[in-house]
Amino acid sequence: MWDAIALLESRGAGVIRHPGGTLLAHLRRVHARLDAWGGRSDLLSAGMCHAFYGTDGFAVSLGDVERRDELAEVIGESAERLVYVYGCCDRGRSYPGLAEGGEFVDRFTGAPMALSEGERRDFAELTVANELDVVDAGALNAQQARGLYELFGRWRPLLSPAAAREVELRLTAPTTEPTDA
Repeated sequence: MWDAIALLESRGAGVIRHPGGTLLAHLRRVHARLDAWGGRSDLLSAGMCHAFYGTDGFAVSLGDVERRDELAEVIGESAERLVYVYGCCDRGRSYPGLAEGGEFVDRFTGAPMALSEGERRDFAELTVANELDVVDAGALNAQQARGLYELFGRWRPLLSPAAAREVELRLTAPTTEPTDA
């Protein structure tokens, strides 16, 4: 992990602004959340580097998708593949059918991309960890948080019990308004 942190720091992650502080701080929190959920090694490495190629929601890129071997040398090919999958996701076209095995579209190429069931699970778990950190930073309004809750509810078959539990705890809104009784 220290090699990954050194690479991220060398690419400016420690000074790039992100909800809740810097991009590096966000990446560390996502990694820690995945670790707390019992994530496997490749998922943890991907969590630490998930924004390396930028994302559909965060345009800043630390690395070039034409030089993916640079990141693979540091975190391994399997973890780098997950970082690429996370970064290349065309969210508008890929999120709706993720749990059902629907089309997953690469935003860099515009082409559909085949994902294994395990990759779909890892992608969903990583997405939940990322978005919960953004929620914790106060960067989403109530309507956006409700939208995530609904989306992650559809993804529940892909999530670990720990991730599903945290979605319920962090994103469930009160069902009634407080009274002055």
